[in-house]
Amino acid sequence: MAADTPENYNRFPDAFQFIKDVAVDWSESKYIEAEPGDFITVARKAKGTNNWFVGNVNGETSRTSNIDFSFLEKGKKYTATIYADAKDAHYKTNPQAYTIKKIAVTNKSKLSQLSAPGGGYAISIIETK
Repeated sequence: MAADTPENYNRFPDAFQFIKDVAVDWSESKYIEAEPGDFITVARKAKGTNNWFVGNVNGETSRTSNIDFSFLEKGKKYTATIYADAKDAHYKTNPQAYTIKKIAVTNKSKLSQLSAPGGGYAISIIETK
């Protein structure tokens, strides 16, 4: 969901791409990490595909998530597009600071990912054919 009117996202078409790509029907969900009231990271598999989508929401304290991609199918390769908080992002002082990067991942990959105060990240994980 977009927490604003769509017109306000016209300035950030690259960041809005995740919302365009994310599935709406899931076959599996994995809770990667969570601390009630502080943060949560969830991975969901798109129904009928090998594609996954990860979402994180963070509380008021900056932290680093440690993501283990062991939920991905063994022997498959994926491209992960990471939509994340920039190093200087903060929900009060710099809420629109973000980065987007692509990396190759497998079920053996691990990732340390910044989650800014009041921020979060999203990752689309698409199987490479």
